[in-house]
Amino acid sequence: MFAEDLKKACDVLQQGGIIVYPTDTIWGIGCDATNVEAVGRIYALKQRTDNKAMLVLIDSFARLSGYIAHIPDIAYDLTEVSDKPLTIIYPNAKNLAYNLLDKDGSAGIRITNERFSHELCKLFRKPIVSTSANISGSPSPSLFSEISEAIKTGVDYIVRYRQNETVRSKPSGIIKISEHGCINIIRN
Repeated sequence: MFAEDLKKACDVLQQGGIIVYPTDTIWGIGCDATNVEAVGRIYALKQRTDNKAMLVLIDSFARLSGYIAHIPDIAYDLTEVSDKPLTIIYPNAKNLAYNLLDKDGSAGIRITNERFSHELCKLFRKPIVSTSANISGSPSPSLFSEISEAIKTGVDYIVRYRQNETVRSKPSGIIKISEHGCINIIRN
C-alpha cells in the first residue's frame, strides 16, 4: 500500500491535482507548491482567503536553496536542535507560487522526516503545500477520521497510509527568521 500510495500521490501532484496526506504533524492538504492554480484550488476548498500564506514541505536542506534566496545560518542550528517538527518562515522566497507567499515575500518551509511525506517530497522533487485538512476556522485534524467529507470529496486523491492511526499528533512549532538572522517565535 505504501509504494502504491506514494506513486499515485506523486502522479496527482504532477498533474496539478490536490491530495490529502499524512505529514510529520497533522493530516494535510497538499499540491505542487510551484503551481499557482493548484494552490488556488486549496484556498477555495478550505474557504480561506489567499492573503493567509500556507507552508510547504521539502525533504532536505539541500533542496531549500532552490526556494529561499538567502538561508540564515541560524536556520540549520534551529532545525538541528528542535525536538519536534519545526516550520521556519524565511524571507525572500523564490520559485514558489506567488499566491502561497506572505505579503512580505516570505514562505514557511519545513523539512519533514515523517516516512510518507518525506518520501513523497523526495520522489516529487519539488516542495509540497502542507496546510491542515480542514475548512478554515474548523479544528485541525490530527486523525484521519476527523477530516470532513467536504475536504475528502474536494481533493483528487486521499492517501490510505496511516488512516487507521489513533495517536494524536500536533502542529509544528513556527519560527520566523529575518534576513539578518533575528528570530521571532510564532508558535511554540
